[in-house]
Amino acid sequence: MAKRAERPGDPAKLIGLLWRPTEAVSRSGLTPKVITRAAIALADQEGIDALTIRRVAGDLGVSTMALYPYIAGRSELLELMLDAVAAEVYAHTTPPAQAGQWRTRIEHIAQANWDHHMAHPWTVDIAAGRPVPGPGVSGKYETELSALDGLGLSDIEMDQTLTAILGLVSNAARETISLRRIRQESSLTDTQWWESVGPSLGKAMAGASYPVARRVAASLGEATGLATDPEGAFRFGLGMLMDGLGTLIGARGRHTL
Repeated sequence: MAKRAERPGDPAKLIGLLWRPTEAVSRSGLTPKVITRAAIALADQEGIDALTIRRVAGDLGVSTMALYPYIAGRSELLELMLDAVAAEVYAHTTPPAQAGQWRTRIEHIAQANWDHHMAHPWTVDIAAGRPVPGPGVSGKYETELSALDGLGLSDIEMDQTLTAILGLVSNAARETISLRRIRQESSLTDTQWWESVGPSLGKAMAGASYPVARRVAASLGEATGLATDPEGAFRFGLGMLMDGLGTLIGARGRHTL
């Protein structure tokens, strides 16, 4: 699994990079946007551990030093990458506020973010920290909050609801992507892996009694063929979240209307 990348610590520089990028094109054709796109392509293909200024420069056919007038370092580049891909989450789909009833809007937000992480797996490897929001992240936040506006939630509850939704998505996406990497590296499906470790594990656990755990694990394996199912847990959890939110909205509606 890729290591979790750290976020940069100089917000002043980031604000300039995110909100006031130079658009001047050098003789080599470089701009912050060009560099960012090359970095995203590299991370999508090979993961965040492969991302270095030297490697991005090589992919662009220029020297490493040619990038530094535009990008101070890897940390700043990561922020530009995150903001760029955030701007694309709803670029080619219906804005969630226009997706229909409130449950459909929330499902739309969740699915769009799930697709976002699957398209850019490296996004789950970057620690949250204290991000400086750029135009892409800010626009995404506005779009998602707009889908929750008017439901009778307070501003703080809107933010907390969105945070809960995105947390469900990102945690499940992280586990799903991690499992995919493990399966690729081992060349074993979950069923094959269990078949290989089952006999030894059975001997080690001889005499131990975990009847509920055994029953649930067997049911999951029979139903999904998986040792664990983070995507299924995410979708089940999202349903529970919406049921709870529906109860809250309904109760307030009865008391306030």
